[in-house]
Amino acid sequence: MGRIAGRFKRVEPRRRARRLVLGLLSDLPRKNCWTIAEWAGEATPDGMQHLLGRAKWDADAIRDDVRDYVVEHLHDDQAILVVDETGDVKKGTDTVGVQRQYTGTAGRIENAQVAVYLVYAGQRGHAAVDRELYVPRSWTSAPDRCRAAGLGEDAAFATKPELAAHMVARFLDAGRRAAWVAGDEVYGGNPKLRGALEERGIGYVLAVACSHEAVTQAGKFRADTLAKKVPKRAWQKLSAGAGAKGHRFYDWAVIDLADTRSCQLLIRRNRSTGEHAYYRCYSPTSVPLTTLVRVAGSRWRVEEFFQAGKGLAALAEHQVRRYRSWSRWVTLAMLAQAFLAVVRADEHTRHPAPDDLIPLTCNEIQRLFITLVIRPVQGLAHRLGWSDWRRRHQARSQASRYRRQTARA
Repeated sequence: MGRIAGRFKRVEPRRRARRLVLGLLSDLPRKNCWTIAEWAGEATPDGMQHLLGRAKWDADAIRDDVRDYVVEHLHDDQAILVVDETGDVKKGTDTVGVQRQYTGTAGRIENAQVAVYLVYAGQRGHAAVDRELYVPRSWTSAPDRCRAAGLGEDAAFATKPELAAHMVARFLDAGRRAAWVAGDEVYGGNPKLRGALEERGIGYVLAVACSHEAVTQAGKFRADTLAKKVPKRAWQKLSAGAGAKGHRFYDWAVIDLADTRSCQLLIRRNRSTGEHAYYRCYSPTSVPLTTLVRVAGSRWRVEEFFQAGKGLAALAEHQVRRYRSWSRWVTLAMLAQAFLAVVRADEHTRHPAPDDLIPLTCNEIQRLFITLVIRPVQGLAHRLGWSDWRRRHQARSQASRYRRQTARA
């Protein structure tokens, strides 16, 4: 918290931001302005809501502080930037960026808000270093709607790959370095993103669809057609990384493409089902197959971040509608998750676990931190006061709804 203290001009929002971050790390079953304010000992949620909506502080500046904090503590010369989006199912139509769209969180088309994240992944750990809200065309084509949500009337539509390219460029322009970029088919199938990464001289391993067309010395072929032409001797059994149940072994093959920029098609074959997955690869210098496999396997780090960010730091539990409040909430949630990742990395370095214990996980660090450091104890009067406040607020809301209903009638 000392790293971001200078981003607040007044002591009150700085102290409240600290309480909010501690609340994000707490064991509350639900985390929003109401529950965190009560947990932190405040009389009403007004202060927390003011912090997110109206107080003067720059969330983008703190985002940059989070990036520097993560890179300094998890630094790796062969670090990978993993880009991916996640959706949060929402009700109504007023929350910024919400529309009916596919989200992997639900596995179907739902009324949801989608954001793209950039995760820094190294040998010591991984954490998010940037975020961008995906604003659909249904919003950018409605200036009044954008203005009401705090986006501004001139908000321009940007695809998810364009948001990814913007975040990678921002990371590199800040003087930070990464060896690779990894992502799924949404990003691998975008030529502009691939071209932008090649111009910056950063390697990538991006998933592509089976219908992706690649040019070889023999001509242009679909990826699944090329997979059928791979001879048996070309397949190698390699691990894509360690998982919860051990190493994730697949068969891998790589095909050089007819491109002067060292492009390749990487093919992964499931050893049990025979199912194939395809990756478009680029590297400024020649690298072995094991390196490409390592980068391809690292893409799952972003899924681990989403799980930890949502489960431990309430990344998706915000109940805010305007863009400023969204950006502030997710930035502080990124800070909370980064704190856990850094503590985990430092503990693994300073105090290696004995053979009869697994290394400390972010989940266990959070439990210890809650138990030993931040669990507040509030008295009976405080809890009764919050009960009165909730009932009074609900009475006002109910009366307001009745008045609107009567006026319409």
